[in-house]
Amino acid sequence: MITPDEYRQALARFATGVTIITPAGRDGRWWGFTASSFTSLSIDPPLILVCLANTARCHAVFTSAPGFRVNVLGPEHEQLAVRFATKGADKFAGNEFRPAADGLPILDDALVNLRCRTVEQTVAGDHTILIARVEAAQLRPDGTPAVNVDRRYWDLTPRGGAFGASRHPPKAQ
Repeated sequence: MITPDEYRQALARFATGVTIITPAGRDGRWWGFTASSFTSLSIDPPLILVCLANTARCHAVFTSAPGFRVNVLGPEHEQLAVRFATKGADKFAGNEFRPAADGLPILDDALVNLRCRTVEQTVAGDHTILIARVEAAQLRPDGTPAVNVDRRYWDLTPRGGAFGASRHPPKAQ
């Protein structure tokens, strides 16, 4: 039987995009987390899914909020992704987000921003799967997405590679 550590190591080798998911609580307070467990689910209707740990401090907010935003990150957002992945961090301390017309926090320079309405929730193991309908999308005309592999963020530009604190120096040729 596979151990939890072996399972984590195996799935870390699967490349995923990097997103920050942001709802607002009933009191208007903003919440968010860095998510690599995000994917498209359906084109018609336009559905996505996000997986959130049942132990996350923001779990109750996500499961009671009518919707949230998905902010797709580029390599320039590494420090932001790290902050939103850090338990206890003041996620919105850097003022990178602003309130959208619907009151939800939006990252204007995200590669893609999706406004989503939650349509279904399913508890599966130690996570809750949030299925949401995409109601609107904003696309930045330039940029490339960041990718997470082996617990490092990668830049997909032609000169890319691992970036930030996890960058490995290039090998001599």
